[in-house]
Amino acid sequence: MRVVLFTGKGGVGKTTTAAATAVSAARAGIKTLVMSTDAAHSLGDALGVSLATARDDPDPVVEIEPGLCALQVSPTHSARRSWRSVQDYLLTVFKGLGIDPVVADELTQLPGAEEIIALLELRTQVESGLWDLVVVDCAPTAETLRLLALPEALAWHLDRLIPAQRGLLRALRPAASAATGLPLPGQQVLETLRQWQESLLEIQRILAAGTTSVRLVLTPERVVVAESRRTLTSLRLYGLTVDQVVVNRVFPDAAAPAQDCPEPDQAPAQNAWLAGWNVAQKRGLSEVRRSFEPLPIVIAPYLSEEPVGTDALAALAGARTGEVGDVLAAVPAQGMTVRPEDGGFLLTLPLPLVTAAEVDLKRRDDELLVSVVGQRRVLSLPSVLRRCVVTGAVVRNATLRVRFAPDERLWPVSARESVASE
Repeated sequence: MRVVLFTGKGGVGKTTTAAATAVSAARAGIKTLVMSTDAAHSLGDALGVSLATARDDPDPVVEIEPGLCALQVSPTHSARRSWRSVQDYLLTVFKGLGIDPVVADELTQLPGAEEIIALLELRTQVESGLWDLVVVDCAPTAETLRLLALPEALAWHLDRLIPAQRGLLRALRPAASAATGLPLPGQQVLETLRQWQESLLEIQRILAAGTTSVRLVLTPERVVVAESRRTLTSLRLYGLTVDQVVVNRVFPDAAAPAQDCPEPDQAPAQNAWLAGWNVAQKRGLSEVRRSFEPLPIVIAPYLSEEPVGTDALAALAGARTGEVGDVLAAVPAQGMTVRPEDGGFLLTLPLPLVTAAEVDLKRRDDELLVSVVGQRRVLSLPSVLRRCVVTGAVVRNATLRVRFAPDERLWPVSARESVASE
């Protein structure tokens, strides 16, 4: 099964682009689900239908036409109910610490509830096996980055909330409670945390799979291109694969060769406004190519009327030019890699469009903290690197490269010699 997520700055037409892709795929014989995690609920508007919500309908998937179904993900109370046992325990602890009840209630709310619900619904649809293609219309860029980074971040926190030795915890609970004056988590709390952790790990596997990719939607405007550049860097930081850039709402003359588009002062007065936009969009397209190649770039034209309904969306998909490609084609994973090199190890992480000065790197015990363009990722190091020390780091060819050498205090001589010979 193929999963394609569309994101971009608010107002660039990502919902229309996602819907057009889904309609085109369905009419090509691919069994397709298009789902939206955007709180704006505009997917139904683009398709020209009313979509039921999860709150109103136990089966919110709506058939649009043969081979095409749609789903608008809306917040439900199910995730919060599941979290309730954990919240009750935390409220008890905070009460024992003398924290104000109102503050305690805020602190114990399920973090990222709406994002988690969307991800759990995506997992459900992927695991159902009903579809060849799942197209996801994501929220605008900032919310999407939070959505896609959440599984790894929350799983990291849950891993620290779940005691490694539950049997020992049960045996020591009375003594530990007496010593600290605070209750220790019961089995229901631990089981809830375990279930959440397993669900998030499954979502991580779906997002990191070679069958999942993100497509950036933008318009050829300077501000939009600048934000899209930062978004690409952030997506790659989180190990997500970006396989296409869609430039939306391009005027026909802007997509033509440069000599066919007059400068504003060379155009008739009544066409000066349009000619100015054509020139600006040409410059924007040049910036897009400089920024994002060799990623495939697709040009979607600005149509004469708003593309609403499946026929209009199919027409929009058919009018696209550039490297449209096969929507079902898997793409190579672009995540973190570790390999032996020069008697040590080399960790690589793709980070396009940044320099070394824009990357902040820290080692913290068994983790590597990477910060760039306002985003931070905590990388849990593989076991082999936990027994190593960092000897250097560079950003070269759009890739962060961190070198590790065996720590002599933790590696036997024979093991160091084995690494050196590889």
